[in-house]
This record gives sequence, structure tokens and C-alpha cells, in this order.
Amino acid sequence: MAHTNKNSAEPVVRVVNLVKRFGDYTVLRGVNLEVYPGEMLVIMGGSGCGKSTLLRNMIGTFVPEEGYVEILGENLSNADDHQLDDIRKRFGILFQSGALFNSMTVGENVALPLREHTDLDPDTIDIMVKIKLEQVGLREAEDLMPAEISGGMKKRAGLARAAALDPEILFYDEPSAGLDPVTSAEIDFLMIDLAKKLGVASVVVTHEMDSAFRIADRMVMLDAGVVLMSGRKEEFEAIRDGEPTGDHTKDLIRQFLRGDSQGPITQRRQNSGYEEDLLNVASGGW
Repeated sequence: MAHTNKNSAEPVVRVVNLVKRFGDYTVLRGVNLEVYPGEMLVIMGGSGCGKSTLLRNMIGTFVPEEGYVEILGENLSNADDHQLDDIRKRFGILFQSGALFNSMTVGENVALPLREHTDLDPDTIDIMVKIKLEQVGLREAEDLMPAEISGGMKKRAGLARAAALDPEILFYDEPSAGLDPVTSAEIDFLMIDLAKKLGVASVVVTHEMDSAFRIADRMVMLDAGVVLMSGRKEEFEAIRDGEPTGDHTKDLIRQFLRGDSQGPITQRRQNSGYEEDLLNVASGGW
């Protein structure tokens, strides 16, 4: 895994004072973070904390009410559709389900970005598809349909497609979701391997702590739409492995990292009103 010296490079992603609302409900409340070349940044937090909404702002699917996202020096809020298309060619996304097109073979799914966004001839595209599938250990599945492969294989195929255009940044949305522990670990090590080989920056949204601590260089913890803490993995490990301190924020982070049944998170839920409880449930996908 790459360990970038932040002082030696400009960030490839900058999120500045980001505010995102849905109606009267504010999901993100002034989020700031940076992603540096070659590093693996993990964004984590409980259901409804805003991490999925943050990811969608970072890839330009959502437009923030305040603040902005900058990708590779380009402000997404100021970009028109043509400029956004050019920016999106420079990053790849692995969606939670793999998001393969069921009517296409695995190979055709991987070839799609190359056919849509390059002038490469068909023979060169076929070679590139084989290379990308080999990188994720799926070359023999090239002619299979998505319905014929396992969930873990779909994630691998989705990753091959995300990497098809040799992006500078890879975004991952819950890459371990729905996978057994062994397959989850395999996907984690594949992500690390690709980061090393391709030199890409990686942004991973997850609430799977085993996975997060396996892959992260740095971590960001979100809670109720704000950044509670941003730092090196080792700083989070120290909080996870230490004793309660009486500091509400650190103890909340500690409970989340450890998965403890008692602590500030559960106390807050017990103290919350009925209406707030319903709002938290309604915002579970945010």
C-alpha cells in the first residue's frame, strides 16, 4: 500500500465545506477532506451518517447546496456536462452490487468503457479486456454472463471495468457488502494490489471494520453528517485498542470501531425522541 507524504503532493480530491440537504433535512454539514495520490482513504460511519451521500457528491452525482468538490484540480460545481464527462473518464467506480449489465458477458461489461470512451480498434480492446480480467483473476470468466458467476466474482468484474481506462482515482462503495469473510478479504487484497500496480488513489466507503483496518492508509469517521476525526489508521487503532477516556467524541469513535453494545452511540439512540428515530431510519441509505 502506498504511504504518501501529504506535504509532497497536491491532493487529487478536495472536499471543501460541503453541505448537502434533501428538503429540510441536512445530511452533510460542512465536510472537509482531502485524498492524496496513491493512498487508500477509508470513509466510515454508521447507517445514515452521510457517507454514501458524500461519495455521490464526490463523483458528481449529487450537487451540494454549499461548498464544493474538486477532482484532479477541477471544481465539479463549475463543470458543464462535457467537462464532467472528461473528468469522469479519469476515475473509476466500483458500485456496491458490482452493477454489471446482465445482458452482457463479463468481457463485454469490461469492454464497455473502452468502446464508449476510446478510439481503440476491437482487437486492441479485446487484449485490454483480457489484461484487466487477468489483473482481477477472472480471465477464464470472460464469456460468462453475470447470472453465471458468484457475488465475489461480480465484484471482481466490476473492479476490472472500473479500472478499464487506467483511472487516477478509484471510488469503492461498500466493496465488502454481501460477501463472506474469506471473499471479503480476497477483495481487500485485490484492491491493495491494484493500488500498488496502478498507482491510483482509492476512496473506500465502508462500515466493515475488519476490511477498513486491512486496507486503509488514512481514515475519516463521519457521524450525523460531520467529520468526527480524520487521521492515520494507527491513530484510529490507538483509540480502538485503548480504554474509554471520558472524551465523548473519542468514546463514540471507540464504540463504533469495536462494535460494542454499550457506549455513546447506544445512549444517544435511547435518549432520542420518536421523530428523530424515524428520521434516522428514513436516512439509512444516505
